[in-house]
Amino acid sequence: MKVLVTGAAGFIGSKLSEVLIARGDTVIGIDNMNDYYEVSLKEARLDRIASNDPNHLFKYIKLDLADKEGIEALFADEKFDGVVNLAAQAGVRYSLENPLAYVESNITGFAHLLEGCRHNEVKHFVYASSSSVYGANRTIPYSVHHNVDHPMSLYAASKKSNELMAHTYSHLYQIPTTGLRFFTVYGPWTRPDMALFKFTKAILEDKPIDVFNYGKHRRDFTYIDDIVEGVVRVLDKPAQANPNWDGKNPDPSSSVAPWRIYNIGNQKPIELMDYIAAIEKHVGKTAKKNMLPLQAGDVLETYADVSDLVEDVDYHPSTPVDEGVGNFVQWYREYYQI
Repeated sequence: MKVLVTGAAGFIGSKLSEVLIARGDTVIGIDNMNDYYEVSLKEARLDRIASNDPNHLFKYIKLDLADKEGIEALFADEKFDGVVNLAAQAGVRYSLENPLAYVESNITGFAHLLEGCRHNEVKHFVYASSSSVYGANRTIPYSVHHNVDHPMSLYAASKKSNELMAHTYSHLYQIPTTGLRFFTVYGPWTRPDMALFKFTKAILEDKPIDVFNYGKHRRDFTYIDDIVEGVVRVLDKPAQANPNWDGKNPDPSSSVAPWRIYNIGNQKPIELMDYIAAIEKHVGKTAKKNMLPLQAGDVLETYADVSDLVEDVDYHPSTPVDEGVGNFVQWYREYYQI
């Protein structure tokens, strides 16, 4: 296939690009290289892709999703078979400080991609949603068959908006679209604003870490390799209409249109303090902890019910948290030469 990967210099996008070219797909990767975190890390990820691309199947283009004309020209020139949208303004906490950045990238930019798919016969549009859309929901584990109308941050609201926008295009133009609600992705090459990165850095530098909600969070931490395997499996199986869908008793995960929503997680939530203990073990030092109350926009627990993804694409995450954390700490020491 010829695949567009947006956010190709990002944590998930760079790994996905590597996996796709390794199996022989042609990948056009775009990224705006914004300075939300160190650009040098994004450049290093692109270098990593290039070093694992002996057949020159990957091409990087610097482009912002908000650039309407640029996106139009890209789709017209390249004629993609599939699109995977991983570009977004990320982070729940940053959305409390700079909400408009999320509107421009996550909503306006998303609309430009949908228009590109509409006018260029793209066979499947896969996009990153988020576990944060579950917001105020308290039924655990989170299921795609639950209603999600109470987001607790603008980041979450922007991701729910993406799901609704995709449904409209699937309904009006019969474009197969699939949304993936990611659950706390972690591993080597992760973003510096993620807890694993921040905690590891602070512990190595003998600085205290901020532990919100007094460490009582539970998160469904999901290793990067397991996430990317799921994305590839979904990409290869375009969404189809649900022939049994009932408008009088609507299922939130499917439709009479070729539109689907899946959770993609590890299905094994762990306590934040256990996660920190795994980091301490692999770093070889005990963290100094600032125990703090729950922060605005945070949810208490995430736990993915991935049964639909298991049934439809045989998805089976297999990386234990201790192994994944160990892989990250090893990468961190090598990358930063510590």
